[in-house]
Amino acid sequence: MSTNSSTVGQLLLQGSACISWKQDVEGAVYHLANCLLLLGFMGGSGVYGCFYLFGFLSAGYLCCVLWGWFSACGVDIVLWSFLLALVCLLQLAHLVYRLREDTLPEEFDLLYKALYLPLQVPLQTYKEIVHCCEEQVLTLATEQTYAVEGETPINRLSLLLSGRVRVSQDGQFLHYIFPYQFMDSPEWESLQPSEDGVFQVTLTAETSCSYISWPRKSLHLLLTKEQYISCLFSALLGYDISEKLYTLNDKLFAKFGLRFDIRLPSLYHVLGPTAAGAGPESEKGDEEVCESSVSPPQGTPTSLQQTPPCSPSPAATNLPAPPSRARMSRPNSGILASRIPLQSCSQVISRGQAPLAPTHTPEL
Repeated sequence: MSTNSSTVGQLLLQGSACISWKQDVEGAVYHLANCLLLLGFMGGSGVYGCFYLFGFLSAGYLCCVLWGWFSACGVDIVLWSFLLALVCLLQLAHLVYRLREDTLPEEFDLLYKALYLPLQVPLQTYKEIVHCCEEQVLTLATEQTYAVEGETPINRLSLLLSGRVRVSQDGQFLHYIFPYQFMDSPEWESLQPSEDGVFQVTLTAETSCSYISWPRKSLHLLLTKEQYISCLFSALLGYDISEKLYTLNDKLFAKFGLRFDIRLPSLYHVLGPTAAGAGPESEKGDEEVCESSVSPPQGTPTSLQQTPPCSPSPAATNLPAPPSRARMSRPNSGILASRIPLQSCSQVISRGQAPLAPTHTPEL
């Protein structure tokens, strides 16, 4: 250790080995090369930071090649500078290749930004999802059917990219499907992977549409293998189905003037086939009975007023009262209570519960 320190001390005392220093400074190419190298080493991280870094380094080392060739006249300077410049250029070419490989088609890029990027889905995971549908964008012409009720098998899952699709059953309009919504999410969730089935609705394109489609078997294999993608599809499909249900709920409100809650158990009687045989006359008679029972005689004092129970309709006797409504956009439950038959009007008002949906309504 002492020998090394003494050697370094001797070198420092002896001074520089140069016999004579150059009086003239180097040319402009040398200074330009150092400025470019300085700017290059100030680059940041990431893809664009690497482009900045290797771009300036390549230009700086090329300037060093020119300086070593024309001014310094040193073969080693030229060789080392050329080698470093070549390495930087190869790194730039590799970055360009990686960017072109990661580039998605326009439709899939828009889908990622609209649907998957807000959920912070990694790009590599999204590429696996896209690879499952073979990166194919399918089209539908105007009035072309995607599925026919009772005929088309449920063997795929599709997502609408552009256009508008009309959903109908028995020739009756149900709702629309808009871009970035699944076209057959209820059918997908209604079957197990080993089951087969057919569509119960008809899907018709109202405009020129484009969509992507995942084959059923391939998608089930991907969901079985990747737990994260399985949870992602479960969340997306659940949200899509709930949107379709609330769309049907708004359709009921627009037709009857009453906004029903899809969480009510008795809403099945509104949508089911049993409501077709009942006419509006029975509902009108029940309403009159309830109104007469709720309004007390004018001459009777308030303390002595009693409300006789209403005569319940046969369909409403065995139906349980649902919990109170949570959606604030729905109208007050008292408005509904004055228009439908209940087991006891006074009991419903005292409990503050939302009434059941009417059991006798015209067919949709």
